[in-house]
Amino acid sequence: MKAGISDGHPFVRYAISAVVSVVANLVAQQFTVVGMPAAPLMASIIVGTIVGFIVKYVIDKTWTFREAYTTHKGEARRITLSGLFSVLTTLIFWAFELGFYAVWQTDFAKYTGAVVGLSIGYIIKFWLDRRHVFREATV
Repeated sequence: MKAGISDGHPFVRYAISAVVSVVANLVAQQFTVVGMPAAPLMASIIVGTIVGFIVKYVIDKTWTFREAYTTHKGEARRITLSGLFSVLTTLIFWAFELGFYAVWQTDFAKYTGAVVGLSIGYIIKFWLDRRHVFREATV
């Protein structure tokens, strides 16, 4: 029987979900910039972060860690923990994104910083999620 990506190690699935989440984040940022050109830079970053978090959580719960639904309380706990860990790793992401933008003052630099910061943050968050959020996972 041939093994596919779905059968791979959770870290591989996590990396794939991170790429999907990064793309969703950056697309949401770009839609915000285009749709609201007068909005401050932070508006696009916040919108992208929210979209990225939702996409990442749903994919991680259902596919990456294959965590079964238990109770409303258990789900609220997982979302809260994931959210708290996301705040920590988002600070890393924002530091890189805003730092690159401050140095080079271009959208390309901003998005490059976002990708670097998100990559570092997601590596840290994988270990936090695996150990503390999705402990009941079936993988």
